[in-house]
Amino acid sequence: MYILSKLLYTFDMLNKKYTIVLIITVMLVILSTSISWLNYSVSLNNAHKQLKEHSLPLSLDNIYTSIQKNIIEPYLLSSMMANDTFVQDWIINEEKDKEKIIKYLDSIKNKYGMFNTFLVSDKTKNYYTQDGFIEVVKKDNPSNNWYFDFKQQQEHHQINLDFNDHLSNDLIMFINYKLFDADYHFIGATGVALKISYINDMLQNFRQKHNFIVTFFNKNGDIVLAEREITKQKNIKELPYLKKFQDKIISKTSQLIEYEKENSEYILNTKYIPELNLYLAVEVKVNKYIEDVKKVFYFNLIISMFITLLVAFVLIVIIKKHNSKFETLAKYDSLTKVLNRRSFEEQLIKLINTSKNKKNEFSLVFVDIDNFKVINDTFGHSQGDLVLCEITKILKENIREVDLLARWGGEEFIVVLKHTSLETGKIKAEIFRQSLEENISLKESINFPITGSFGITQYKSSDNLDSLISRADEAMYKSKTNGKNRVTVIE
Repeated sequence: MYILSKLLYTFDMLNKKYTIVLIITVMLVILSTSISWLNYSVSLNNAHKQLKEHSLPLSLDNIYTSIQKNIIEPYLLSSMMANDTFVQDWIINEEKDKEKIIKYLDSIKNKYGMFNTFLVSDKTKNYYTQDGFIEVVKKDNPSNNWYFDFKQQQEHHQINLDFNDHLSNDLIMFINYKLFDADYHFIGATGVALKISYINDMLQNFRQKHNFIVTFFNKNGDIVLAEREITKQKNIKELPYLKKFQDKIISKTSQLIEYEKENSEYILNTKYIPELNLYLAVEVKVNKYIEDVKKVFYFNLIISMFITLLVAFVLIVIIKKHNSKFETLAKYDSLTKVLNRRSFEEQLIKLINTSKNKKNEFSLVFVDIDNFKVINDTFGHSQGDLVLCEITKILKENIREVDLLARWGGEEFIVVLKHTSLETGKIKAEIFRQSLEENISLKESINFPITGSFGITQYKSSDNLDSLISRADEAMYKSKTNGKNRVTVIE
């Protein structure tokens, strides 16, 4: 029980000592967290606004510029070929000279770096590429359906994704353009082809570099171009998070759409590309875009927590240092550096309680310096303080480490001699008295006799703090009354 009470007391003292540190630390944590969160919120709002008003529209324009360079250029090239009078005249008048068109297609392919250039004559149904005559397109050949479907369409051009065994095993994007004669009669189709892997790499680069997912829709909502690893769907209706926005996406007016997908916030920006008659949609996951803002927030939070802990540590060190000084002041006499009265009483109470249980004997000696007022009045208080310090030194030299020495007040001292009988205690008290009377340093410091009146008693099991001290005090006064500079015993 004693150990438990000791632990509880120590814990309580620590709580009192460091309560202010805990309060300051909590306040600093709240302050730093609040500031970091406020900065994060402001930065997040700014980043969100920057994304919607600047970054996404600007990136959309950059992507559009890149599309112009990488897709629209082949598209315009197909248009040029379709409107080239040489091609029109060749189909109408010179188709027998196949080498002419083959050389033409080959020059276009090489000059503009296309994967393939082609032409189909509607009169002969012959299919030509830069490599020569390929085949005759037929309605009963499923691989030729593209041509007959395109012929029936009202549009003069189209982008078609398809496989062609004559060209490559890869998926190819064909940019088809209709050929007309002077009377606007359909005479064939021409165009260029790009490997879809190249386009897919371009779309993949947008995603990896900018975190943007790029998709092209036609007016029916069909997905014409998209990154294959990301988009498996064929139509906007197969995208549950986008199908409700179909009218906005398939619009010639640019739109900014915000929505949630898989518990994450997304923003979609759209742009109509008239050259392709397609609708460009650029999607960004907001969380990916604001990752840097989060990193800054976490960095600031960690730094602020570190600073807070550092401040708390410094406060603990300072408080511990000052607390040690306060404890010293509270426990020891400021002049003589021995126990003060309050601290002595606390230790004496503990000793009394322990002695009652274990029946330990100890003696108590009360000391009063004789004629000390005369010393102060004659030599001054400063000299009187030096005398008290020297007396303290003499008493300390004549007790053991286990004994207790305190300045009771003024010129009074009190000593506990542990494990000491009254008879032995009397002998020790006599040694104290003689040491004071015969001390050379004291004699040399002032030309005045320094003596003390001593009272001694022994602890009894019936004693408490007041009764024990009162008895030692009474013995000391008897010494004073009987002529001073003597030891009096009261049992």
